[in-house]
Amino acid sequence: MTVKTAPAKAVPVATPTTKPYWEGTKAGELRLQKCSDCSHHFLYPRIRCPKCGSANTAWVAASGKAKLYSYVINHFPAPGWEGEVPYVIAMVQLAEGPRMMSSLVGVPADPAKLVLDMPLQVRFEARGDMMLPVFQAAGSAA
Repeated sequence: MTVKTAPAKAVPVATPTTKPYWEGTKAGELRLQKCSDCSHHFLYPRIRCPKCGSANTAWVAASGKAKLYSYVINHFPAPGWEGEVPYVIAMVQLAEGPRMMSSLVGVPADPAKLVLDMPLQVRFEARGDMMLPVFQAAGSAA
């Protein structure tokens, strides 16, 4: 008899451009890039500022504060998510300006409980040897 094992959740792979971001998550810190010329914060990691084109950028620690911008409740599990449906895939607006997609945890996957603009706070969950940023309602226990 062959035992079928469930596939594992995908684990991100750092690239030279994204390495500072992933080093930050391992340290429990959400990092963004900030342009030293125009002061624009941005995420996803890249080599030039998307606002002014400058290569003069630096990694900075974000506050970890955000608001729920939009969401989708997923009822069909991706590989590795079996048994965890439904779950919330969220677009969050970081306090520093950029938006990012993440998971929303600790809040029921119920539209009545998912209030747009609700305050959120980042926390980190292990995935393989990486730490992924996820968001929970601000003030809720980790």
